[in-house]
Amino acid sequence: MLLTISTTRAPATDLGFLLHKHPGRAQEFGVASGTAHVFYPEASDDRCTAALLLEVDPVALVRGPAETVTQYVNDRPYAASSLLAVALKEVFRTALTGRCEARPELAANTMPLEIRVPALRCAGGGAGGTALAERVFGPLGWDVSAETVPLEPPAWGPSPYVSLRLSGTVRLADALNHLYVLLPVLDDAKHYWVSTDEVDKLIRAGAGWLAGHAEKALITKRYLAHRRSLTASALARLAESDDLEPADLDNAVPEDDPDTEQRPVPLAVARREAVLSVLREAGARSVADLGCGEGVLTADLLRETGLRRVVAADVSARALAQAAWRLRLDRMADGQRERLVMFQSSLTYRDTRLAGLDAAVLMEVIEHVEPDRLGALERTVFGFAAPALVIVTTPNREYNPEYGMAVGTLRHRDHRFEWTRAEFAAWADRVAASYGYAVRYLPVGPVSPVAGPATQLAVFTRSTGFSRDTGTQPPDVTAGGAG
Repeated sequence: MLLTISTTRAPATDLGFLLHKHPGRAQEFGVASGTAHVFYPEASDDRCTAALLLEVDPVALVRGPAETVTQYVNDRPYAASSLLAVALKEVFRTALTGRCEARPELAANTMPLEIRVPALRCAGGGAGGTALAERVFGPLGWDVSAETVPLEPPAWGPSPYVSLRLSGTVRLADALNHLYVLLPVLDDAKHYWVSTDEVDKLIRAGAGWLAGHAEKALITKRYLAHRRSLTASALARLAESDDLEPADLDNAVPEDDPDTEQRPVPLAVARREAVLSVLREAGARSVADLGCGEGVLTADLLRETGLRRVVAADVSARALAQAAWRLRLDRMADGQRERLVMFQSSLTYRDTRLAGLDAAVLMEVIEHVEPDRLGALERTVFGFAAPALVIVTTPNREYNPEYGMAVGTLRHRDHRFEWTRAEFAAWADRVAASYGYAVRYLPVGPVSPVAGPATQLAVFTRSTGFSRDTGTQPPDVTAGGAG
């Protein structure tokens, strides 16, 4: 199996930095299905091509479970499939994450790429599989050329194999994740047993593009080997991370809204100032910005000298990439960088990386969660992570008419709901009672004598508190990883 990646971005040999494979050396890697070879057929300043050649060991494959895809005599070792996808992940693991310590600016930016897979099985989709390749790769910004590879002898019938060429200006990490997910999707088969951990793999690799893909249902079903329960779980999680622009998520009233020009302090600024004031008053030393978006609040938190540790977490990989750019992570001073931890995490799934913090902030976050998933968020934040202090802000629906909004209109298209003051208080009081917190409420922004504040803020304080000396009070959670 062969896959090549080319670029013409000068100097093109920078591709070696991104792939962490030197253009001047041919390398071999042992993988489960055989041996993967990485070499560069061409490497100049004008054009550079990296090739991944997977040499399959069919004898080793047949020693495993007697699946159709792993039989000793078949055509699949010679056509791109999940075997190549797994090798791609093993060989280019760091590149898939978008990390490049030597040239971080390269990893963050798009570049002209051309990808060729000379033999790829496209099962179904009509037109010899060419239409299916266009359906899954086209919406991701690729120009797709898929030519049918004829069978010999022709009497064997229509060929499901294509020679695939993709060209586009794409971030390399995104391109590799597209291939990792979509190669087995087009083949519509996997050479290994698909279990629940495949859902996590799909969510990670599809971050930033799969949730908004027109064919996400087809992609999810095929990637998970048509297992209904896994497909349903994956689609539910993708719905939580609907692929919106991260800048849209801190949205109750945009800072550049014309109505805000007449107010001394824009609402978005007032929210952040209110959050920072509560943190200072409490003396918190470590805090998590949960649902950090593009890192506006995170930047403010890093300017607070009293905070020793700042965690920025979001379900969207694209949001985290934009946050890293906004925070100038590649140029951040070592002292600041040591205080900051950034990672991808869903607030509806347990993640022990969030344990042991003084405080957590959910600023304009809960209204983006489906109501039937709020219980999972409550367990994750208040039950498992259990910081001593939790700050939650959310729009006050009663104030919307003050902005000239029609009754029933939400402030943002991604809001699943917006609560009145009574509804927010009922939710917060119940959560506080369930998880051992006291709760108080603060107004944020302009206040109407009838409708109340534009934004409502709740401060949850756990009865055990935390030490101002150490800045930590570890919650009672069991060990384990994310998820």
